[in-house]
Amino acid sequence: MLEVEDEIRKKMEEEKMKVPFPMLIMPKRNETPPVLDLNEAIRQVKVSAKAKFDETVEAHVRLGIDSKRTELAVRGTVILPHGAPKAVSVAVFAEGAEAEDARNAGADIVGGEELIEEIASGNNKLKVDKCFSTPGMAPHLGKLGTLTSDIAGQLKELRQGRIEFKIESKSILHIGLGKVSYKEEALRENIGAFMNAVLLAKPAGLKKSKVLPLLCVARNSVASKYAGYVLSVHLSSTMGPGVPVSIQSLSKAAIITGKCTWYESVDEVQLLWALNMTCKFW
Repeated sequence: MLEVEDEIRKKMEEEKMKVPFPMLIMPKRNETPPVLDLNEAIRQVKVSAKAKFDETVEAHVRLGIDSKRTELAVRGTVILPHGAPKAVSVAVFAEGAEAEDARNAGADIVGGEELIEEIASGNNKLKVDKCFSTPGMAPHLGKLGTLTSDIAGQLKELRQGRIEFKIESKSILHIGLGKVSYKEEALRENIGAFMNAVLLAKPAGLKKSKVLPLLCVARNSVASKYAGYVLSVHLSSTMGPGVPVSIQSLSKAAIITGKCTWYESVDEVQLLWALNMTCKFW
């Protein structure tokens, strides 16, 4: 009996030597989160939003562009179908009938030379998001405000949800595209509109992706124009973790929202269709 117990004890000691106890309970670290379909990523962002306020849904797009090369600068505007996440305050520098038109269009602050003097003297800090100026006020302003003769049109687009984006120093685009309280479909369409605008802002100097000869394209798939341009996309809420999103699902959303601005020409669409048909017989 003692010999049997000694044998069992020896085997147990050997097992402990093979698998040290700390290794059995050591947690996994630096796990890469899975890349999700856009719809699933939106759900994940909404579930992860735990703050007591209505968090903004943000997109973080990493581009394959050297931000130091000014000829490859990426910037653009887009009107989000379901509105921007933040109300924009607007100041307009105008006088006379143009000032009245600006007020009727919903400008928050309207003024002429007197307003400019107040700002120059430091008596008015002018805390607004956007400034516009009529051509007649341009000589008094220098570089302050965006010059336009269509104040009403500019204000209308802003109220409809127009946002601006531009590449930052680390080749990343950061933009708010909605609120956590938005319906999933509304967020998907806003994100699709933005991704379509990012594609339209692709620098002409960046090499275009080509469709390889005799490429077998799966049925109903598309050739991505983001290759080499958009490296990755993450969605997050204001306080939540980043969720990686598949480029394929984003491209589909962009095509639907952007009405197929995806292709360089009708000939390329026909080529993809022909390749699809060919693949069916392989």
